[in-house]
Amino acid sequence: MNEPANESSRATPAVATPGTAEGTPYAECVLCRKPTEYAESVKGITLCPVCEWQEAQRTACSG
Repeated sequence: MNEPANESSRATPAVATPGTAEGTPYAECVLCRKPTEYAESVKGITLCPVCEWQEAQRTACSG
């Protein structure tokens, strides 16, 4: 009954995070064209860390 906690038995997050690029070419930011931390194979809009932060500031609730 008292089984040790096993990492593989834990539930995975509902939202998958994009994989980071390791040894593969990095995707360009769609706003400033700087390299991002994501691989070119990642689908969707890729932003560099600076543009991600600025976009979060623009879309954050001001209330």
